[in-house]
Order: sequence, then C-alpha cells, then structure tokens
Amino acid sequence: MLMSHLQENIDHADVPLQILYNRTMVQVGLCAFRVGNIKESHNALLDIQSGGRAKELLAQGMMIQRNIEKTKEQELKERQRLIPFHMHINLELLECFYLVSAMLIEIPYMSSRDYETKKRLISKQFHFQLKLSEKQAVVGPPENMREHVVAAARAMRNGDWRSCLNYLINEKMNAKVWDLIPKSNNVKTMLIDKVKEETLRTYLFKYSSVYESIGIESLAEMFDLPKAQVYSSISKMIINEELMASLDEPTGVVVLHRTEPTRLQTLALQLSEKINQLMDHTERIAQLKSGDMGTSFNRNQR
Repeated sequence: MLMSHLQENIDHADVPLQILYNRTMVQVGLCAFRVGNIKESHNALLDIQSGGRAKELLAQGMMIQRNIEKTKEQELKERQRLIPFHMHINLELLECFYLVSAMLIEIPYMSSRDYETKKRLISKQFHFQLKLSEKQAVVGPPENMREHVVAAARAMRNGDWRSCLNYLINEKMNAKVWDLIPKSNNVKTMLIDKVKEETLRTYLFKYSSVYESIGIESLAEMFDLPKAQVYSSISKMIINEELMASLDEPTGVVVLHRTEPTRLQTLALQLSEKINQLMDHTERIAQLKSGDMGTSFNRNQR
C-alpha cells in the first residue's frame, strides 16, 4: 500500500477506486488491531472515522446532508455503487476498534502533557466523546459501546486498570464486538496486556510528583505485570525523556526527579498565558480603532 503511493493521489481517483481504497484501509486497520499494532490501527482508521461519514465512504449506505440537493441521476449512481449487505463491515465494530486504539494512545499522552496549556489532540472524535460525558450532570452506568469505552478511558486516567477492563470486556461488549472477531480470546488477551501497560504509564505520568521513589516489584504487583515488562516500560519512558527518573538496579527502585510544575505553578502559567493573549487582543483592537479614527480625521480635514 505504501510503495504504490496510492494514498497521495486517491482524492483525484474514480469513486469506485476510492471506495475500494477505503474498504482496504479499514480492513488493514482491523487486522492491525487484532495483532496488537495499536498505533498502526489508529492511523489506518483515522481518516474514515474522523468525518463521521464511514457509512458513505464504505458504500454501505447513503448519507442525507443538509443544504445539498441531489438529482435523481446522482442518487441512482450512488445507489448503484452500494456494496451488497453480505459484504458490509460492521460499523460498530469499526468504531469500537478506533475508540479503543485512540484511548490506549491518547490517555497516557494526555497525562504526560497535563501541565501544558496548549495540548495537541491526536483523536478529535475520542475527545468529543469524552467531553460529551463530562458535560453530563449525572453519569450513569454505560449502556452502549461508546459509553463503555468512555467509562474505560476515565478509569484508565485514574490508574484503575481493573475497572477499565471490566468496562471493555463484559457480556454486553462481548455480544456487540468481541465475539464477532475470529480468535477473539487472543484479541482479549492482547487487549488486557495493552490496558495494563498503558495504565501503568498513565499512573506514572499522573502521580510521579507524589512519589520520591517506588519499587518495580510493587508496581508489578499493582498492575499484575511481570517485573521484566515493568522494567522495560519504565526504561523506554526514561530513554524517550517522557519520565524524569532513574533506575536503581541493585535495589529495584525507580527514583523520580520532580521537574514537572506543581498544580499551582501550572495554573499560574495558564493564567499568565491567558493575560498575554488578552493584552495582545486588546492592543490589536486599540490599533484598529486608532486607525479608523485617523482615517476619519483625515477625511474631515479634506
């Protein structure tokens, strides 16, 4: 797919070829998720899921768009392009894979950038679902697939991997998503391992300022992971400069260096940045007004 460079010119291709390309990328994303390549799965499914037009892009239905009127010929052509029902890709399964992969990438990233004022969004749709849940006055038990994933994301953000897995793998989710996959037990095992590892990273990002040091063995017991895997994850975080810490191998302890700003310092930085933005905005308005007054004064002189 990459060597063909098809993705560079696909927007100018014929519609049937675009549909075939979209369906291929979706299948690549689903396959990548099943074998545990979470980032590759997210990248493959991002374009299809970001616009909310998955049904139309995969030729599995027609979308009714506001303020756009179609002629009978256009509707007929679109209907002729539709894929037969027995070849449909399950859209709920597709969205679940995308949201879960976004959760595994986004939640540790959000926790690592908690002190930053300007945050880069990796998945806008995932953030949209999170904001919808946060706006609710009372959050009840999850009912549909999206609510289960959002509840799992909130649990992961708090470092609770058991609750996160309970929301992701249960009778409802098994019936809607996981039982529809071939070799579903292997996928569940992979997902359990990924959730534990990413929740460990999130926990270290979020609560590193609380600890001066923490033992690798206690982390392994807390997240039910082998010591070697915990050691490997923390080593990668230190090498990538994501976590300011050092490993004491003889004692098996992670010594944490407090370099991140405190909550008060973070709020002060955010306040100063907002004041600077307000000052810049005020100066621009003053310049515009003075410019308008100057032009009107010149007109009156003439």
